[in-house]
Amino acid sequence: MAEFAHLHVHTEFSLLDGLAKIDPLMGQAKAMGMDSLAITDHGTMYGVIEFYKAALKHGIKPIIGCELYVAQRERTQRVHKKDSKPYHLTVLARNQAGYKNLMKLVTKAQLEGFYYKPRVDRELLEAHSDGLIVFSGCPTAEIPRLIRAEELKQAREMAGWFQEVFGKENFYLEVQSHNIDFLDRVNRELVAISRDLGIPLVATNDVHYIRPEDSYAHEVLLCVQTSTTMKNPDRMRIGETFYLRSPQEMAALFSELPEAITNTLRVAEQCELEIEFGNYHLPIFEVPEGYDPHSYLRHLCEQGIAQRYEKVTPEIRQRLEYELSIIHQMGFDTYFLIVWDLCRFARENGIWWNVRGSGAGSIVAYSLFITNIDPLSQNLIFERFLNPGRVSMPDIDLDFPDDQRDQLIRYTFEKYGSDKVAQIITFGTMGARAAIRDAGRALDLPQNEVDRIARLVPAIPGMPITIREALEGDRAVPELKQLYDEQDYVRELLDTAQSLEGVARHASTHAAGVVVSDKPLVEYVPLHRPTRGDVGEALPVTQYPMEHVEAIGLLKIDFLGLATLTVMRRAAELIEQYQGVKLDMKNIPLDDPAIYELLSSGNVTGVFQVEGAGLRRVLQEMRPTRFEHVIAAISLYRPGPMEHIPHYIRRMHGEEKVEYRHPALEPILSETYGIIVYQEQIIRIARDLAG
Repeated sequence: MAEFAHLHVHTEFSLLDGLAKIDPLMGQAKAMGMDSLAITDHGTMYGVIEFYKAALKHGIKPIIGCELYVAQRERTQRVHKKDSKPYHLTVLARNQAGYKNLMKLVTKAQLEGFYYKPRVDRELLEAHSDGLIVFSGCPTAEIPRLIRAEELKQAREMAGWFQEVFGKENFYLEVQSHNIDFLDRVNRELVAISRDLGIPLVATNDVHYIRPEDSYAHEVLLCVQTSTTMKNPDRMRIGETFYLRSPQEMAALFSELPEAITNTLRVAEQCELEIEFGNYHLPIFEVPEGYDPHSYLRHLCEQGIAQRYEKVTPEIRQRLEYELSIIHQMGFDTYFLIVWDLCRFARENGIWWNVRGSGAGSIVAYSLFITNIDPLSQNLIFERFLNPGRVSMPDIDLDFPDDQRDQLIRYTFEKYGSDKVAQIITFGTMGARAAIRDAGRALDLPQNEVDRIARLVPAIPGMPITIREALEGDRAVPELKQLYDEQDYVRELLDTAQSLEGVARHASTHAAGVVVSDKPLVEYVPLHRPTRGDVGEALPVTQYPMEHVEAIGLLKIDFLGLATLTVMRRAAELIEQYQGVKLDMKNIPLDDPAIYELLSSGNVTGVFQVEGAGLRRVLQEMRPTRFEHVIAAISLYRPGPMEHIPHYIRRMHGEEKVEYRHPALEPILSETYGIIVYQEQIIRIARDLAG
């Protein structure tokens, strides 16, 4: 059994303050023989799901917490000198009730109490105390500050208040050991309060990085946060002892307070939390009287399929019945009704839209007028979109004109309720070039020289390269390697940058994602104040990123605003105004030779997906004459299949023989001249050849 549990730990999600990446943190804890580990990032729960999953992967018990900021007065008061320096408070979720209360506290701190920091107050702590374990906090917490100010009576009164609010078994006095002048004085008084009031002690280390040697990189990170340099003698720094100390080190530091070490195990044992994954929390979609979601979806499909096809053949009927059965079996009837309703709203309000992705392979989506592509005529496979053997939420991405996207988000917000809709957070991390530039500023190196070195690291879209890869191996850059070997300042710059590389730097809002739930979102995920305040976009934001929001079963809908659709709609409006011809997404002809002459000429500026120099060159060489050629060009122009482009073009023009490795491949690959271009072809090959 482990001898100690770290219960006050900051990861990289204490943005620009914590340097500990979660997976290496877990690896180090496991190597030290620890059975449990807590996450207590500053004021947020950004990294909770990643931490939870990583802990389980490493065989470590995850303890979910947060170092809250507590307003000195009330959370709504915002006077600079009085309210800009909140107290800290270490809070852990003891159970499911505590986890939900912690999410509510963190959410209200963001939405109601933000002033420099997201702040709770005593009122919120009292209202959401159930299921929480609370420590008195680090030296910037209220009780230690009172001790430093010699207000010992008030310190004891505060300790009594915490004990009363959270319960005697749920409040601990937190002792730490760092090279800080006043800390011994604080610890002595905390021990005295403990013995006089019977409040247990707990030892923590306020972990901000993993190993002792990381302290220098952490100082650089703090320089990035505070926009200063390492040469500034007054810069913010915390010291060399805020790493993941071993159980033996912690026991030695607190040899006179062995109960403070033992109590870490007691707290870890008290915390029993299981976060649920795999259950879906789809919003409630109201259907007309006499229907349930399944029967109403069928009703809409029957209406739509009669409009889509002149004659509903047995093949069409069989495909529709199959899809409806799979959708119902997987519990996604409501999902299709929600997307259908959004498209209905767009259609009734004259908003153009388009669907991207594998949803085009669904005849249900086609009959609901969500998509406008007949999956049967295009040989599209439903299982690529929704597969009963791979249970996951369907994902239909919706493109809207960028000047009308807000109307759809506002409609969703009003239909399902303000407390059930939010946008989704995303995190910017320090890539190789950004890490070099940040490190260069912190080291006070000439900006032009740092930028020159940063630019030596190749920037390849979709294929990021690390600093280490740029110095070693097949992707090494000789000039950069030479500078690293010969120039001491370059070596220091790149070594420092590598310590920062990949660390989360800032939070922002996902470009398209909106999450909708059946209950108030705070029941499932902590919320964040809007990261941007554009008109129509000032919605709360989830503190969990997209993949974690989906993992806990919340519905994510992508509303992507495309300037291209805005331009197309406006062009259609002008054509109708001046030519009297009404065009829309459904009646633009795909067999007009002028289209393919234009694409072949390379005059494609402003044409979505093909205006880049690379794809423009491919189309000029290909000289497409059918829409299928354009689809193939776009599909081939990506890492992997890109090498087949010359073969495709030569075969298309009869300059290279088309060959099939097996006769059964010809009906599958004939349209792409014997080359595998689409995932549907791979699925059909596996089905037809392997059974």
